[in-house]
Amino acid sequence: MLAALHNELILRKDYLQQQVIESIYFGGGTPSVLSTKEINEILDQIYTHFEVAPSVEITLEANPDDLTKEKVNELRTSPINRFSIGIQSFFEEDLRWMNRAHNASEAESSIKRVQDSGLENITADLIYGYPLLSNDKWKSNIQQMVDLHIPHLSAYSMTIEPQTALDSFIRKGIQTPMNEGQSADQFIMLMSMVTDNGFEQYEISNFARESMYSKHNTNYWKGVPYLGIGPSAHSFNGISRQWNIANNHKYIASIIQNEVPAENEVLSETDKFNEYIMTSLRTKWGMDLDYLERNFPEEFWIEMQEGLADNVSRGYIEKTGSIITLTTEGKLLADAIASELFVTS
Repeated sequence: MLAALHNELILRKDYLQQQVIESIYFGGGTPSVLSTKEINEILDQIYTHFEVAPSVEITLEANPDDLTKEKVNELRTSPINRFSIGIQSFFEEDLRWMNRAHNASEAESSIKRVQDSGLENITADLIYGYPLLSNDKWKSNIQQMVDLHIPHLSAYSMTIEPQTALDSFIRKGIQTPMNEGQSADQFIMLMSMVTDNGFEQYEISNFARESMYSKHNTNYWKGVPYLGIGPSAHSFNGISRQWNIANNHKYIASIIQNEVPAENEVLSETDKFNEYIMTSLRTKWGMDLDYLERNFPEEFWIEMQEGLADNVSRGYIEKTGSIITLTTEGKLLADAIASELFVTS
């Protein structure tokens, strides 16, 4: 697999057309199983074939149970300068229900170990909106994140993927279904508590202290092109989207033959318009009407006007100059509002 990743980086060295790399993100699966030597070798390959910014953000996703003292000390000798830790909850019964490998003690101690190693640039994930999570437990989870003084927090509502064990248990009545009202209430609690404690909500699910925005997240939501390497990895170059085959064996076999096993979709003007709406509305920077007017056909603009006016009147979006942003109420309905503004031309 590692040899294939190295080879794909060479095969796709021209994909970003000399774009300066601002973020390198080791994610998907469990990249924290890599040794520092293996991480450094991948980074060497990136630096060899791409132009990398001196201030590049290099993030490693890690499960709390992987971040032993020895592992953290080893990783600190690498260029990794940001950790993304999948905490999810600080409650033992919730972690067991989610079938997580770590326990509540490891959830807290993993963050402290990284901080003790001298690295403060940490983001951690929480999940809300599932049956076991009372409002009191949710407030406790948020407060624990605040008390740990991490600079970045991501929080996501529990979703049920089709054909998973949890999906089957819910359909059979073994597990309680997700409750949209609970999820909405806990999202409102989240927004209130973290902003009261010095975090800024710069994207629907992402909160940062003192402008410690993730370059990785920010560039994604601003539509900056990116290259994904490995099985299932997605890429975007501003013109088309590309996604690699998910099967590990087939991926490796194809890369050995110097062929990238990927499907490609060229984006139409309608696709680009709708994707800009979907991504920009989720951010604090909002959707720029002047940008849409300059870069897309007039009929797109005309078709969007009714949905725009309706959502302003309902108090879901607000207009400041040419910038459209979601209100607090609108953030609860972000996807639905975006879809109302999509064009079908």
